[in-house]
Amino acid sequence: MSSGVLAATPPRSDAMPPARRLGPGPVRFEHRADGSILVLPEGRLGAYPRRLTERLEHWAALAPDRTLLARRDPANGGAWRRLGYRKALAAARAIGQALLDRGLSAERPVAILSPNCLEQAMLTLACLHVGVSVAPVSPSYALLATDYAKLRHCLGTLTPGLVFCSDGARFGRAIAAAVPAGTELVVTANPPEGRDATPFAALLSTLPTPAVDAAAHAVDPDAPAKILFTSGSTGMPKGVVNTQRMLCSNQQMLVEAFPFMGEAPPTLLDWLPWHHTFGGNHNVGIALYNGGTLYMDDGKPVPGGFEESLRNLREIAPTIYFNVPRGFEEVVHHLKRDAALRRHFFAGVKMMFYSSAGLPQHIWDELDAMALAEVGAKVPMITGLGATETAPFAICVREEFSESGAVGLPVPGVDLKLAPVGDKLEARVRGPSITPGYWRNPKATEAAFDEEGWYRFGDALVPLDRDDWQKGFRFDGRITEDFKLSTGTWVSVGPLRAKLVAGLAPYVKDVVLAAPDRDCLAAILVPEPEGIARLVPKGESPATHPGLRAALAEKLAALAAETTASSQRVVRAALLTAPLSLDAGEITDKGSINQRAVLASRSALVEELFADPPPPHVIAIGAAA
Repeated sequence: MSSGVLAATPPRSDAMPPARRLGPGPVRFEHRADGSILVLPEGRLGAYPRRLTERLEHWAALAPDRTLLARRDPANGGAWRRLGYRKALAAARAIGQALLDRGLSAERPVAILSPNCLEQAMLTLACLHVGVSVAPVSPSYALLATDYAKLRHCLGTLTPGLVFCSDGARFGRAIAAAVPAGTELVVTANPPEGRDATPFAALLSTLPTPAVDAAAHAVDPDAPAKILFTSGSTGMPKGVVNTQRMLCSNQQMLVEAFPFMGEAPPTLLDWLPWHHTFGGNHNVGIALYNGGTLYMDDGKPVPGGFEESLRNLREIAPTIYFNVPRGFEEVVHHLKRDAALRRHFFAGVKMMFYSSAGLPQHIWDELDAMALAEVGAKVPMITGLGATETAPFAICVREEFSESGAVGLPVPGVDLKLAPVGDKLEARVRGPSITPGYWRNPKATEAAFDEEGWYRFGDALVPLDRDDWQKGFRFDGRITEDFKLSTGTWVSVGPLRAKLVAGLAPYVKDVVLAAPDRDCLAAILVPEPEGIARLVPKGESPATHPGLRAALAEKLAALAAETTASSQRVVRAALLTAPLSLDAGEITDKGSINQRAVLASRSALVEELFADPPPPHVIAIGAAA
């Protein structure tokens, strides 16, 4: 559907769209002489605060003892340790005074190395309250990497006045490698050997003065509030400036798209990391903005890591459930087997929301079927298109037009431009929730915006229905991932990759397509351990197991039979046997795959895919058409 899109004309009918449910309202379209199409929301964005902690002050006065954040405390038998709104505000004011005493500011930030914790939350709220920029850095740069290059780059870019780490001993090697000796280190526990460290309790015990209130009143809504580092999938991470205006306007956009959030305090159970915009901005912000509660989930949707999430789901009934597609796969697997968990889960959930990748249709169908059986109605499944640069909520599906691959329409406050790039339409946006640029990186800032100042997503979109563009748009791949075969035929990587992942389930969780300037398409298959374990006995190699090879060959042949186009037919494939590398840039801390980096670092495997004859571990299903 990528070709010929520019010739399509959005309908100009005056007919009213379907009755609005969850999601953005109607939009209007403007055609421009340069071939671009503007997609402009008809509704106007409502008022929002100048500073995010104005909402903390509001709820601390209205519901002081309500829990804002909670996390299980292993030292107390796993009981929930709670941070209420009144205590959160008191902590923000006390720590805020400590930050002001140290001369920290929007230009002299705080860096955070820790995984999610209550101390990180209090420190972040303090920074937002008094106008000190805060930069949560991915813990993987300190704990999973071996050369600390990305960590050194992030801290070197920031030049922080203070670095916080929850467990100094756990991060000791990374601190020694990347945190300058003259930078103050604050730890919750276990100071690293050979390094002076300030106890977090010392910040928390600081007595606030009128200077805190003065600083809060003087916060500039357009100054840097957070610096969120992108994953560095195309090089070293870039620090995305997030302002108070971005954070506050984005939360107002969410309330207007999903009004139930503002009608009753939402309950969230969430594991997503706070150094990432979806967890730290979107989800924590929803709880704070609407007087809700976020329960911190220390489980993760990985083999051996989901038991803690199950424990929490059996106790906490979220009203909104956020997860990545892999997380929903885990949830479905256990809901099907556990009737009590199923009843508890569907009793209160009003909306489910996935991000980071497409949700396989069979997972979606199973959730719908269970919801119908339990409560007599489907629970809306929502997604959209956003980025660290958009705070992140920007484009969102309408409930009635939600389907796998759909991303929807711009929400009130965000204008969308569809700009022709080759035979595709690239999504570009502007609005109060869009970043002003990258921290101390004018070259990257200039490249991220077009000549009119629109932020370039780098993602292509196509209409769900060419006859009714009010239904929204579908993801049509990353502009930079697409490549040409030797015949000159373009390969649209995004849609084909999603099709292959769906078609090769349950044995494959991702696909890297190879390769530019070849006669045909091949694929490196990233295995799904749980699915493969159903077929391959423990200790045997999946790459050469005859049963798995036969199953994958059958599925690949079925997919290839659906088309005669060389740009859509994968004729060679091989399972990846060595894990993807964070240090090599093959995988980001969010778990997404950098296609180009994998092809570069696995060049030997690429050559084997196209060898004639292919080696035994390569699955060959036929010649290119």
